[in-house]
Amino acid sequence: MCGIFGYVGGRTDAGKLVIDGLKNLEYRGYDSWGVACKIGTEIRMEKDIGKISTVDSSAFADACSLAIAHTRWATHGGVTKRNAHPHMSCDGTIAVVHNGIIENYAELRRELEAKGHAFQSETDTEIIPHLIEEELKSTDDFASAVRNACNRFEGRYGLLALHTLSQTLVAARTGSPLIVGGTRKDGYFIASDIPAFMDYTRTVQYLDDGEMVVTDGRSILFTDIATGEERPKREIEITWTIEEAQKGAYKHFMLKEIMEQKESITRAVNQDEEQIMTLAEAIRNAQGTFLVGCGTAGKACMAAEYFFSVIAGKHVNFAPASEFKLYHHFLTSRSLLIVVSQSGETADVLEAMKIAKSKGSKVLAIVNAKGSTIDREADYSLHINAGPERAVASTKALTGQMAVFILIAYALADKLQEGKTLLLETGAKINDMLNPRYMERIEKLAERIQRKQDLYIIGKSWNYPMAMESAIKIQEVSYIHAEGFAGGELKHGPIALIEEGTPCIALVGKDEVTTDILSNTIELKARGAFVIGVAPERYDVFDEWLKVPEGGAAQPLVNIIPIQILAYFLAVKRGKDPDMPRNLAKSVTVK
Repeated sequence: MCGIFGYVGGRTDAGKLVIDGLKNLEYRGYDSWGVACKIGTEIRMEKDIGKISTVDSSAFADACSLAIAHTRWATHGGVTKRNAHPHMSCDGTIAVVHNGIIENYAELRRELEAKGHAFQSETDTEIIPHLIEEELKSTDDFASAVRNACNRFEGRYGLLALHTLSQTLVAARTGSPLIVGGTRKDGYFIASDIPAFMDYTRTVQYLDDGEMVVTDGRSILFTDIATGEERPKREIEITWTIEEAQKGAYKHFMLKEIMEQKESITRAVNQDEEQIMTLAEAIRNAQGTFLVGCGTAGKACMAAEYFFSVIAGKHVNFAPASEFKLYHHFLTSRSLLIVVSQSGETADVLEAMKIAKSKGSKVLAIVNAKGSTIDREADYSLHINAGPERAVASTKALTGQMAVFILIAYALADKLQEGKTLLLETGAKINDMLNPRYMERIEKLAERIQRKQDLYIIGKSWNYPMAMESAIKIQEVSYIHAEGFAGGELKHGPIALIEEGTPCIALVGKDEVTTDILSNTIELKARGAFVIGVAPERYDVFDEWLKVPEGGAAQPLVNIIPIQILAYFLAVKRGKDPDMPRNLAKSVTVK
């Protein structure tokens, strides 16, 4: 959530540069924006509510070589211009942008107010520049003042602070991601994600938890926040292109990423077989395997429970990452925690990893973002290789995550090649399915149901978590109230919600539960539901049929795609932006 971008170096258009960079981070979700530029010994600051995409960056092309900018997603304090970042010190020499939460901000604010500091906002962030200003009274070194302030914070944060008197940019992180780009030749860029500076450099260095970096644009120093000791870093070259992170011919990133599943599933399957077998063996030998994720990644974990059970006869346990704290009673040094995250920065997942490691458990991460915090802190990592995913609503990452889980399940059953063949064939079938006529059919269906206020989805076995995921997709981009249920649970309450014309989607495969889910669908039809069937075969109970290929154990990968498309078209028909749904963020870095 939120975007951070700062620059210091030889360029003289730093204000324009950081605003343009933030436009590449809009997918992270935000409600206000702001920029601070050092011009001479003063700071020029502008901030407002609304979209930064409408801001003319050329208005910030002053003679400025040090600037920071931010897109805010409100946590402390409402969505107002006053609460937008950056925030400044009383003397006007320090400006700060910040992601995360300073949990002890109220206590620090009272202390600073008692010392005469005046606050202009309701945010926790504003205590940061004031505390740095206070620390500068006992040291003339800006970096030391920032370090001393950071050592008083409680919570997870990523921050950038600039100082007009020393031409210095300082960044620090504990939890919220920050990445350094550039070289002494280019100047240094610091951002919450790589697309902010990909127009200028492909060389990056990752800031780890508990680290800070100090740079004046000519030199750079990474240190430990607590001790001040230098931390060695290596430069990494980014291999994906800026074109992969752009829309191209598509109107929205969400549609582009749905269509990219023609290739992304195949890339997810292209794993080192020896590594897959090693991970399968780790699951086989573990005394308790736990799956953890949030939101869409959590639904991939739920589906994996079925993959491991049906394909490999292996029991694993799923828990939402935000609930995993209570599972520490069951963890031992023989336990295995499998965590899933698209961004690799999800705060609740990182907290679950911390709990597991405190018990000596091993951690396997399934991630898309190479070099992310989760990727670096896990004992083992598998990358789904989906490429950049910019829309807030995850699509291709989900199918990549499930493909990797299916691969591991087949390896656990000593049938790795069978699993690989199944997934490659499934990828080819999805390629055939995603044709213009199919898209038009789903668009017409969206037009028909766009004014409905409620929508329900049922599934069984591995299609049950996909029913829940379908509801998430429809909720988050179209704002239609949607719920997903296990088909057999209908008669235990939800069927009371069905009335004449209520749209209901049934996710069906060709498997041992086909008869059961069709019986549940008939129950919906008998109460007047308008039934949309997603299935390899047409059944009489369907009012509308979205045909999908038969996928065997990969059926949930196949069945979720037409729902992703339906959610997209529902959003567009209802005049919503599917890439940036309200109140949501791509990378959730607060608990």
